[in-house]
Amino acid sequence: MLDLSRVLAAPLAAQMLGDLGAEVIKVERPGTGDEARDYGPPFLKDRDGAPTRDAAFYLSANRNKKSITVDLANREGQDIIRALAQRADIVIENFKTGTLRKYGLDYESLRALNPRLIYCSITGFGQTGPLAEKPGYDGVFQAMSGLMSATGHPDETPGGGPLKIGISMVDILTSHYAVSAMLAALYHRDLHDGPGQYIDLALLDCGIASLSHYAMNYLVSGVLPPRRGNGGFGGVPSQSFRCADRDIFLVAGNDAQFNRFCAAIERSDLAKDVRFSSTRARIENRDALLAILDQEMLRRPAAEWIERLDAAEVPASLVNTLADALEHPQVRHREMLQSVEHPLASEIQLLRNPIRLSETPIGTCSAPPVVGQHTAEILQSLGYDEARIADLRRARVV
Repeated sequence: MLDLSRVLAAPLAAQMLGDLGAEVIKVERPGTGDEARDYGPPFLKDRDGAPTRDAAFYLSANRNKKSITVDLANREGQDIIRALAQRADIVIENFKTGTLRKYGLDYESLRALNPRLIYCSITGFGQTGPLAEKPGYDGVFQAMSGLMSATGHPDETPGGGPLKIGISMVDILTSHYAVSAMLAALYHRDLHDGPGQYIDLALLDCGIASLSHYAMNYLVSGVLPPRRGNGGFGGVPSQSFRCADRDIFLVAGNDAQFNRFCAAIERSDLAKDVRFSSTRARIENRDALLAILDQEMLRRPAAEWIERLDAAEVPASLVNTLADALEHPQVRHREMLQSVEHPLASEIQLLRNPIRLSETPIGTCSAPPVVGQHTAEILQSLGYDEARIADLRRARVV
């Protein structure tokens, strides 16, 4: 896999295929590399405790890759990319629409060299339409897709209004669509022993698709769904509650769970109240029920409520900080953190891919590479000797 991408959505997709066993060659700009390397602080510290040039942001999306630096604007650099593309199964890129065509590195040009190539382009708005050439980033697409309108508290409450999701959710969702698309294209190609194909993915499209049931509520009713803060759109209750000391989140998604929930909080009378005795009734009388539960949940500390709700088999959790989550016994048991050796920083911790395969398990990953770490190795695999590589370095082609 040839990874010509930068920042987050496309690098994440390439990383996931690297986790699953693909050889991923990451192509970066000579000298500076992927601009995500500068998205700090925080920056990774070396063995002596001094900051390196690699931001934590970059480390999140580039494990299991080899890095080569190539100047795409240079004709000799373009020849290197063509040589790599000729033996690649997949190319992924997220340049502005039309940029790689100027260098002869677009899909049509590379397909002529490798008809079985799968070429995935991730852009803000896609390859067609009135905004196709416009740039954009995750926050723009959270706003434009309507995702921000679904997030946050109602306008009439303190701090109400549309709210951006804290993480780059459209980028992350797009990376998963990209992986699905690339694997489907690979399967189709190999099943039919046929050609590759072109994949056109837009962050705006993926943001729209992520609206799912929220959008469907609008399409069915014609009414814009309200923002519900930390509340859900399924059964009631399904949201966070302030307890005596901190918040918890709980879901009583059906009548049986609601009955057990009411018993656990010593309010069995609520389950018998005609306003709350069925899922539909609870949704219709949401505000009345939540006003009662808001007061009830304040009576005890969060840990006590969690103990009671666990005993009643009602899904619930403390609202954890990131530190809490990463130290949770279940997370630790599932080994969602892994330590790997880094060429500059000795051992670092990374998140683990959550996929568990019985026959082809995902093993220990390699650390995200430093800029151009594998340039000589990759060029040698293409037949370049040491003298030629030295010439390319002097000319700043690599």
